[in-house]
Amino acid sequence: MNKVIRWSLLSASLIAILTLTAMNVYMLYDVRDTLIQGEQKKQLALLDEVALNVRRTIYRPYRGFNTLELEPIEGSIEERGQFPEQVREKIVQVANSPVFSAVYYTPANVDPCKEGSQIYELDRKMSLLNLTNQYPQNLCDGVGLVRTKARIELNNFDYRWNTNTEFDAHRSMNIGLINLHENSIIGYLTATIDRDYLINEVITPEINQYFDSSKTTSVVWLHDWANDVVLATNNNEIPFQIEEVQQRVDFGRMFGNWNLKIAFLDNASISLYHATFTKNIVVLGFSVILLLGALFYIFYTAQKERRILQQQADFLANVTHELKTPLAVIQAAGENIADGRVTQPKRLKEYGTHIHQESIRLNKMIEMLLDVARSDYGTTLIHASPHNLHLLVKNIIQQQHPLAKKKGHSIDYSYDSDKAIILVDPDHIKIILTNLIDNAVKYSKAPSTIYLQLSVTNDGFNLHVKDQGMGISRSHIKNIFKKFYRVEDSLSAKTKGHGLGLSIVQGLMGLNKGTVTVKSEWQKGSTFTLFFPEYNMHPTEINNPNQEDSVALISTRGTSTLASETIV
Repeated sequence: MNKVIRWSLLSASLIAILTLTAMNVYMLYDVRDTLIQGEQKKQLALLDEVALNVRRTIYRPYRGFNTLELEPIEGSIEERGQFPEQVREKIVQVANSPVFSAVYYTPANVDPCKEGSQIYELDRKMSLLNLTNQYPQNLCDGVGLVRTKARIELNNFDYRWNTNTEFDAHRSMNIGLINLHENSIIGYLTATIDRDYLINEVITPEINQYFDSSKTTSVVWLHDWANDVVLATNNNEIPFQIEEVQQRVDFGRMFGNWNLKIAFLDNASISLYHATFTKNIVVLGFSVILLLGALFYIFYTAQKERRILQQQADFLANVTHELKTPLAVIQAAGENIADGRVTQPKRLKEYGTHIHQESIRLNKMIEMLLDVARSDYGTTLIHASPHNLHLLVKNIIQQQHPLAKKKGHSIDYSYDSDKAIILVDPDHIKIILTNLIDNAVKYSKAPSTIYLQLSVTNDGFNLHVKDQGMGISRSHIKNIFKKFYRVEDSLSAKTKGHGLGLSIVQGLMGLNKGTVTVKSEWQKGSTFTLFFPEYNMHPTEINNPNQEDSVALISTRGTSTLASETIV
């Protein structure tokens, strides 16, 4: 139940962290998009205002024109060849606008497209109409457009305006003058547009006023899309590319093949936000990784502590049981002797032997516990001195072979050199080898052979301890040197142990400047390799009377024949 709760809390925490992270990232992107869209809307509003101001400039001279009485025009033109006074004043106002280069009037019954036709041209200086057959060719197109449109509108009986306006692209503005009482066309007023003035004096200043290149990074182009020509821009350094255009604004009914195009570049505020946005994403990502790492570390540590506590509990239970066993034997044997129930010399010897063996066993367990305690508190003492590894191994094997033989195992020892001088604590070497041989005996089915081999390397010596036991699976090898760790299977469950031996081996090898490694294959055995660095003796140490055998300690690593001994 506790395990389910722990994993549930971990999953809930991960989901919460990832959800909050996703929400923060979404909010950052949303703020960025909102800022960009707001800035773009602002720029589009300015572009609309540019187009509106241009339209106002065109229409301003005609203000109030649709309120005039236009019916008297026909009679006035026929009688005097001039507009009525109120109409003439408005036409002069149009003619005086620098946007228009000339003003023409075409009666309804005249077709300017026919050669030799005469129409009226307004003399700007005299403010009078003059008949002429010299007029621009595009007048035919403009009048044709407005005539067609006016006729269509007159067929709609709901039409209630006395004018109808049509633009011939950017060339002319054409107004159909309508007699609403008779539902007929009076004539056509054409104002030709000064293209250069319109571009250079009207549209370009408007663009530069609202999109000053020194204050904005938006690029605006006045584009003639029919001829694919840029007529004006606020930034000549940036070439026009249709792929870069993000929005376009038309001039309404005016200039059918002209429009304003805009490309949004990053301005200072957006660039600043982009930099802040990147920093926020980096900091957020780092924080999330740190938080997830801390969460996993805490969870892993808690799991590890729990396993260690469980292993310690199992260890205490196991040790308590094993301590009670020799104590019970010693206590029982002591009581029988103390009560005088055992009087025969043979029985007394047997009881004494039992007490002696169990006390040795008890002492080993106590020493092991002391070694663990010293290792935990870093108080393990080392009394290192030069020793012949070959002699140390040989002595330890002689001490261990009775136990191995009793359980049906033999020990085979081979060596490349009998003069392997190392600087170690001999008591530590005894503990190390005793643990490895004891494990080989416990985890191997009799009969089997335990192989020890001493080999020479470039900078030291390797001592291999190989058994033919159960082996260790790959998944467990990385953990076997951990304190209290035991490989759980049917054989290890039946074998007494505390999970401390290999941990002690690794710790003592480190204190003696050596290393321990293992290679193992399941059901085929294990090989533990102990590496000891070579010790080069000083000549004065050879004559040291405290050494065991000065001649044996001399390091002469010449070639030697492989020697082998089998201790049964």
